[in-house]
Amino acid sequence: MADSVIGFIGLGLIGGSIAKGIKRSRPDVKILAYMRTRSRLEIAVKEGIIDGILEGVGEQLRECDIIFLCTPVEYNARYLRDIRPYLKENAIVTDVGSTKADIHRAVEELQMEGCFVGGHPMAGSEKTGYENATDHLLENAYYILTPTPRSRPRDVETMREIARLTGALPIVLDYEKHDRIVAAISHLPHIIASSLVNLVRDSDDPEEYMKRLAAGGFKDITRIASSSPEMWEQICMTNTAPICGMLKAYIASLQQILENLKQQDSHAVYELFDQSRIYRNSISDMTKGSVPPDYSFTVDIVDEPGSISTLSVILSARGINIKNIGINHNREQGEGALRITFYEESAMNAAWEQLKKYNYELIR
Repeated sequence: MADSVIGFIGLGLIGGSIAKGIKRSRPDVKILAYMRTRSRLEIAVKEGIIDGILEGVGEQLRECDIIFLCTPVEYNARYLRDIRPYLKENAIVTDVGSTKADIHRAVEELQMEGCFVGGHPMAGSEKTGYENATDHLLENAYYILTPTPRSRPRDVETMREIARLTGALPIVLDYEKHDRIVAAISHLPHIIASSLVNLVRDSDDPEEYMKRLAAGGFKDITRIASSSPEMWEQICMTNTAPICGMLKAYIASLQQILENLKQQDSHAVYELFDQSRIYRNSISDMTKGSVPPDYSFTVDIVDEPGSISTLSVILSARGINIKNIGINHNREQGEGALRITFYEESAMNAAWEQLKKYNYELIR
């Protein structure tokens, strides 16, 4: 990494966070970047995150030892062709796309397998753009690397080191396995959540009692349906085959559940809930994926004038920033009357300790 020069095509939330993470750990690394919004690049220069502005895809790229493609998935593959003439000998090309088949196909067509190591940092935020990038966004998040069969081993190791510099946990996977995994754990859940929300919307009565009573478990399992429709349209169109395979299997499982219910097969219904409970409980709460973690807890509070403002003053006095606060109208799951959500785990933990001092009853 000594005397390395790293170039970024795109410097939004992910690209900016990678650049900031690298600079935090290795301020000696020279970083160059290009994006259409020049004003943000100028801000990055003033902040000391990048050392120079690329005027576009051209001769300046010959200086770069590593080039990150950090544009939307559909554009990353197009940029491969543009940057190819300007690659220095032994340069590494990588990307940060959440689906890998498209770009790996483009790499093969352009005969760039020897210099390419795909990447997918499994972190994000509901906010976008360089202005929301942080040097710790990737901390403790998995960073999937998808080398080609011809990727140089030293390049894969270099990308492992880059991931570690940002605080991420590198994992090397075949790109087809990667796409099947994310189809199951990320892409299919978004489709399920969105279709379930639409089912409730279409099934509701004119008085909208379903909407009014929807809370607790329903809001928890459909939280991801609030994600960007543009982004998820793009993901579904670039990972269609793996998603269709998982969706077909899921539909078959629902058909089986339907039959079990029709036949009043209580044992099968019990096994559904028991096996899912056991498997889900084995999943670590500390694991970060492509879905942002939920930093929240509930407070059992009396609904009286000033109760919410008093709680807010207690937290703001300690400099604790609240992302969202709302009343739980449905508390069948044993939650408190008020749910508070925070941007970071540290803020959540600080708020928990502070409210405990004032004898609030808190429920995670």
